[in-house]
Amino acid sequence: MKRPLALFGAVAAVTTLAACGSGSGGGDQAGPPRPGGTLRYGLSQAPTCADPVQAQTNQTVYVTRQVVDSLVDQDPATGEIKPWLADTWQVGPDAKSFTFHLKDGVTFSDGTPLTADSVRKNLDALVHTIGAAKASLAASYVAGYVGTTVVDPLTARVDFSAPDAQFLQAASTPQLGLVSDATTAKSAEDRCQGVIGSGPFSYAEYKQGASATLVKRTGYHWGSPVFGNHGDAYLDKIVFTVIPESGVRTGSVTSGQLDAVSDALPQDAPQIEGAGGKVLTVSNPGIPFGIGPNISRGALRDPAVRTALRTAIDRKELIDTVLGPQFKPATGTLASKTPAYVDLSARLGYDPDAARRTLDAAGWVPGPDGIRVKDGQRLSFGVLFAPVFDGNQAILELVQQQVRKVGIDLQLDKEASNVVAARQLSKDFDAVYFNLTRADGDILRTTFGIDQQNYNARGPIPALDQALTGELGSTDAAARAKLIGDAQTSILDQGLWVPTIELSQAIGTAATVVDLKFEASGRLQFHDAWLRGK
Repeated sequence: MKRPLALFGAVAAVTTLAACGSGSGGGDQAGPPRPGGTLRYGLSQAPTCADPVQAQTNQTVYVTRQVVDSLVDQDPATGEIKPWLADTWQVGPDAKSFTFHLKDGVTFSDGTPLTADSVRKNLDALVHTIGAAKASLAASYVAGYVGTTVVDPLTARVDFSAPDAQFLQAASTPQLGLVSDATTAKSAEDRCQGVIGSGPFSYAEYKQGASATLVKRTGYHWGSPVFGNHGDAYLDKIVFTVIPESGVRTGSVTSGQLDAVSDALPQDAPQIEGAGGKVLTVSNPGIPFGIGPNISRGALRDPAVRTALRTAIDRKELIDTVLGPQFKPATGTLASKTPAYVDLSARLGYDPDAARRTLDAAGWVPGPDGIRVKDGQRLSFGVLFAPVFDGNQAILELVQQQVRKVGIDLQLDKEASNVVAARQLSKDFDAVYFNLTRADGDILRTTFGIDQQNYNARGPIPALDQALTGELGSTDAAARAKLIGDAQTSILDQGLWVPTIELSQAIGTAATVVDLKFEASGRLQFHDAWLRGK
C-alpha cells in the first residue's frame, strides 16, 4: 500500500470514524471519574455560529451540542431512540403527529423552566423566524410543520401536514436542540452570538471566528441515558480555540498546551500516541462523500457517462494514497453506519474497461487528446466543491487522474463554503462534491427528493419518488427500511450519486483525557469527559 500523502499540507484535516480506536479517550485503568479542570480543545475550523439550529459544520456542532439538550436521544451503538428531555412519546398512526411528555424540573441556564410552550416556541422560531436560508438542515427536518399544541404544561403535540416518520429521529439531532424563551425571541443574527440552552454546559464567552468558552452548569440531572454520567458534567470548563494548521494542533497536544484536537491526520497518530495519547475515530453516518451530477445540463445528462463514472473511480486508491487506513471507501449511497444502509459495493468495483465499453456503446469516442467527444461535445465537466474537509481537493485531483484514463475530463471548481451553498441552491454547477451527516435514511429524501434539495435537477422517477415519499409515511421500521433500501439502489443505478469515500472523525487526545465520546451522528459529547491527574 502506498503511504498516505501529507497532502493536506498546511491545513490538513480529516474526520474519521471508525470502528478501530473508537470510543473514549484515556486508558482503561483511569479509575473513577474525577470532577474539575479545564479541557482545552483545538478546532480545525472556526465555528460558523453559536446557535445549534444554524450549525452547518462538525466544528460548530462540537461546540453547540454541549449547551443544548434534545427531546430524545439516539443510541450510537444501536440507532434506537431513547428518552432525553421527553420521558415518553407517542407517534400518531399516520405519522403526522408526535406527542412528547416532558420531564419535570428541567431548567435552562437562565433559570427558566422547560415547558411544552418552550417546544412550541422553538419550532415556531425555526420555521417562521430563522427559516431554511439560515438553517437549511434543521428546516428540512420540519418540512410540513403545521404547529405545536400545548396539551398541558409538560405535554406538547407537534403536527405536520403530511406523514413525517423521520421527525422522531430528527428530534434527537443537535440542530433541534432546545433553547430558552429568551433565545427564541431573538433574530437569527443575534442567536449566532450566543444561546441559552438546558445542556450540561453554558456559554461563558463566544468570539465569532476565534474561540468559545463553556462552563459547567450545576444541578444538571436530566441527561440522556445514553450518557454514562447522570449528574453534573465532570469538567469545570471547556475552552475551544481555532488552530487551522494540523501540525500545530498535533504539537499542541503532545506538548501539553492542548488536551484534544480535531482532525488528527493519520501521519500524526504516531506522534500523539508516542506522547501517551490516542486518536479516537468514528465513521459518520449519512451520505458519504461523492459526486452529485446536475443532470439537466452538459455531458452529465447522458446516463452512460454517469454509469461510466461509477466504475472509473478506484476508491481503494483514494484511501491508500490520500487518506490512510482509518478511512473506508464508500460502498453505497449511504455510509455503512447509517441505519437501513444497503451494501452496494458490487456496483462500485473499479473496472475502467467496463467504463470504456459503456462510453463506446453510447457513442463517446476518444478525441486527439484522449478526451472523448460525441456530436461535437467534449466529455468534460466541472465539479464544484469547498475545502470543508481538507482531503477534498487531493481526492478530487486523484479522481481527475483516474477518470482521464477512460477519456473523461473532470475539472475542479473550488469555491468558499458560502459560494458553494449559493450555487447549489441555484443549480449553478455541472456536478457538486459533498457529504451529509445524519443517522437516518431520510437524508436521501431531503437530498435527492424532487421536491427537496434535488441537486441533480432531475425530473420525476416514479419508483424512486415513491420510495422517498413512502418512507415518510411508514411507522413500521422494517417496511421503512425496505423503502430506504430501494431508494439507495435506485439513486445509484440512475447515476444520481457517485460515491467516493466515507467521512470519519479523528480526534487526537492527550493521555489526560478520559471518556470523550461520540454521539450517534459522530459528533463529540463532553458530558462524560474528565481529566486524569488534574
